[in-house]
Amino acid sequence: MMYFTCGPTQLYPTVNDHIKYALTNDILSISHRDMQFMQIYERLENNLKQIFKLPSDFHVFFLSSSLEAMEKIIQNCVNKYSFHFVNGDFSKKFYTTALELQKIAKKIEVAPGHGFKNIAKIKIPRKVELICFTHNETSTGVETKFRDIYKIKKIYPDKLIAVDIVSSAPNPIIDFSKIDLAFFSVQKGFGLPSGLSILFANQKAIDESIYLQKNGINIGSHHNFPSLLQKSIKFQTPETPNVLNFYLLQKVTEDMMKKGIDRIRKETEQKSKIIYNYFYKHKQFKPFVINKDWQSKTTIAINTGNETKKIIKRLRKNKIIVSNGYGQFRNMQIRIANFPVHTLIGVKKLLNLI
Repeated sequence: MMYFTCGPTQLYPTVNDHIKYALTNDILSISHRDMQFMQIYERLENNLKQIFKLPSDFHVFFLSSSLEAMEKIIQNCVNKYSFHFVNGDFSKKFYTTALELQKIAKKIEVAPGHGFKNIAKIKIPRKVELICFTHNETSTGVETKFRDIYKIKKIYPDKLIAVDIVSSAPNPIIDFSKIDLAFFSVQKGFGLPSGLSILFANQKAIDESIYLQKNGINIGSHHNFPSLLQKSIKFQTPETPNVLNFYLLQKVTEDMMKKGIDRIRKETEQKSKIIYNYFYKHKQFKPFVINKDWQSKTTIAINTGNETKKIIKRLRKNKIIVSNGYGQFRNMQIRIANFPVHTLIGVKKLLNLI
């Protein structure tokens, strides 16, 4: 099978060999307090810092999922007020997480398939402590450009900016001096089994967490920022982590760097153009996101109407799996993932079958 699903997706081609090595060499049995694990952690952290070009004031934390990352960001960076840019189900989840944590969350929301016009003119209340973006809305295939996120940071430099890069990492080139937090999971752009997420947080975000904790605000238990930071300095986690995924991500990030992150990004751009151009010319099926400036390069939503089930069945018969539309669009769309694991040959095979 070839999985063009939006996560979990096709495993990165070197994962099988890395799993075999991990099993043969008892990687799964090592203690997370053991020197061998700390070496894996340190190599992985260094790889991520190189790939994303993280500034020195950013820390790397490891969690279980991106939904947990949303929760920890809200708990550790918000006393009362957060603001959310919502254009789909996952950006809405960031917003509802804040509400569930009993914060006063405000939002600006646009219709599915749309981005934010004149973003610099959007008024954000003065009391807001944290502004939350979803760079790539997986449910609808809409991308919010980083240049727009930077505009908000320039207008509101005192506010913390958190960005969900779950289904776009490692593709975007990010100026981390203009945001404060970012997070992603490994089962999408890194082609790994689910069960591990990565959170980047700068010192400003850490300081806010410490301030809230000192003032009696509940910032969570073992996965609060001070606890994560205390252990990360020793290349450890507060609890027993997903050791296998730590090891696999360490190896896959090495594989990606050997190939070249710039090359991976160019290939992603090339495959994206081929997919969109195919559907621009298609007589019946069209991209869901009409505005080209809002179109995702990594999760591409296509309107397929009442042919959706037939397309999915035909592709599956030919050993290709794509994602359904999300939520209300489940039976009206397909979503095609375009991650580093997906090859140009595979993309062309998929399109020929459609």
